Amino acid sequence: MDSKVYDLIGIGIGPFNLSLAALLDDHSEVQSLFFDQKPQFNWHPGMLIVGTRLQVPFMADLVTLADPTNQYSFLNYLSEKNRMYPFYFLQRLDIPRREYNDYCQWAAAKLYNCCFGKRVTELEYIEDKEVFSVIVEDIEKSEEKEYRCKSLVLGTGSTPVIPKSFQVDSEKNVFHTSKFLQYKESCRNAKSITIIGSGQSAAEVFRELLKERMEHQYQLTWITRSRSFLSMEESKLSVEQFSPDYVNYFYKFPQEQKDKIFASQDLLYKGISSHTITDIYNLLYEHSVSGEDMNVKLQVLTEVNGIKEKNGKCEVFCTQWQQNKDFTHESEVVIVGTGYRPIVPEFIKKNLGEYMFWDEQGRYEVEKDYRLRLKIPNQIYVHSGISHSHGVGSTNLGLAVHRNKIIINDLLGKEIFPIYDKYVFQNFDADKF
Repeated sequence: MDSKVYDLIGIGIGPFNLSLAALLDDHSEVQSLFFDQKPQFNWHPGMLIVGTRLQVPFMADLVTLADPTNQYSFLNYLSEKNRMYPFYFLQRLDIPRREYNDYCQWAAAKLYNCCFGKRVTELEYIEDKEVFSVIVEDIEKSEEKEYRCKSLVLGTGSTPVIPKSFQVDSEKNVFHTSKFLQYKESCRNAKSITIIGSGQSAAEVFRELLKERMEHQYQLTWITRSRSFLSMEESKLSVEQFSPDYVNYFYKFPQEQKDKIFASQDLLYKGISSHTITDIYNLLYEHSVSGEDMNVKLQVLTEVNGIKEKNGKCEVFCTQWQQNKDFTHESEVVIVGTGYRPIVPEFIKKNLGEYMFWDEQGRYEVEKDYRLRLKIPNQIYVHSGISHSHGVGSTNLGLAVHRNKIIINDLLGKEIFPIYDKYVFQNFDADKF
């Protein structure tokens, strides 16, 4: 057992907890450790497609929106990598997704408190000492060690979702968009490929396969139940909903009303970026120049009810829901863009669940300042699975730093980072009109 009692232990090192680790680096009064089972930081590696961009400006890095002078800023990364002039001449606010991942790996490698290759296997609360016991396995050494801490922060992320009716024996034939790069080479050898879904990931996979379709001659199909391949709401006033102001406004509603509001905001996070749609349309237009059959189908208004393997191919059972018309589509490969769900590790429910408050749908009850509602005096902060409590911006990188400012202020019991009443031009709350 590590004899030290840490102030904070983080479980999972995605962008949100990495941001917290970076901002804490200048505050030695907070003794912290962060654990992740991955051998190194890697952000959605299966979707690091060349040409894909981060959907927020580079200023939504790990630290800048709290401390622009911080050594872990994206601009300092560019300086150390001798990329400042190329970025200057790029003249863009957004950056390649691959570069964001490289930037985070650069920061993670510098942070003493980020420990990779370490899997948290058990969590317990020791009531008489008022500390959490965290059992961590060193994956390479197959050894376990106990750590203790006063507070936890959960950054356990999300996991890809494939509906049960879509699951078949061969993952190579039906797989989630999150594994696209893993299976890209086998896609090139297929005679037919179908993408299901109309979000950003499905669009990026379709665009990548469309680029190579003429060379590899596969049939390419894209199916969505939406009424069209809809673009995200990206106007400057629309994106102010990804602000601290909107989070504060949303949080005050009763849970039933929050769920209704969130369900109406899908185009803030589920649609396709306008530049991706433009790229796809331009490619379709260019492929049509010769007048030959492109062998590309885009099918909207269509629900996929299930997938079955038959004679080495997949049968995709569909319903055009406006016409109420069923049909079957055949494809060698099916790529599923059906999103993600938050991960709540089993050991959290098993050993800490009795100390937590849960809503009627089995979700965390979360305080305004990102603490779980607990029956004990200690704190558990949370980054994952809080869209129901804090709204549409909960997974948006542009709010990660603001959330961590609040957590750090709470940890230290004083305002290290200023928190303002207003950050954007518009008002959401009538009481502030």
